Amino acid sequence: MQILRTARLSLREFTPLDAPFLLRLVNEPGWIHNINDPGVRTLDDALTWAAGRLFKAYRELGHGFWAMQRQQDGVLVGMCGLFKRAALPEPDLGYALLAEHEGQGYALEAARGCVAHARDVLGWPTLMAITAVDNPRSVALLGKLRFVEQGQEQLEGYNEPSRVFRLVL
Repeated sequence: MQILRTARLSLREFTPLDAPFLLRLVNEPGWIHNINDPGVRTLDDALTWAAGRLFKAYRELGHGFWAMQRQQDGVLVGMCGLFKRAALPEPDLGYALLAEHEGQGYALEAARGCVAHARDVLGWPTLMAITAVDNPRSVALLGKLRFVEQGQEQLEGYNEPSRVFRLVL
């Protein structure tokens, strides 16, 4: 199901057919370094991970992390979306790209679309975001969106502290 469109991207729910893409994405060095290593090594692992991490959120929350697909050719470039983590008091914005698609403005474009969706469609008053402590590209992206850093926290499920950001919508 399509959620939103930007100038170049369509954000839609992931499906089981996206398992090969998800397997590749969660094993990218950038994902493992900046997010975590979910231990997904096979297509079956990817389907199980997607069922628990993505599909469940769509059903239970009505939102989640969505596939970022280029409109011009249908190529999946990453994921971006809105998620409610137990470790944070408010929903947060998250994104990840395949390395070959970084530096082309896709993450910022999708994130802007998600922020607008949170404000205009979901009616949320605030949004959070987290990054790895040493992830200057994500920190810069969040700054462009006017997120304000709240400090560092050791969040459940992460081995290292995270930088925590908040945006009043």
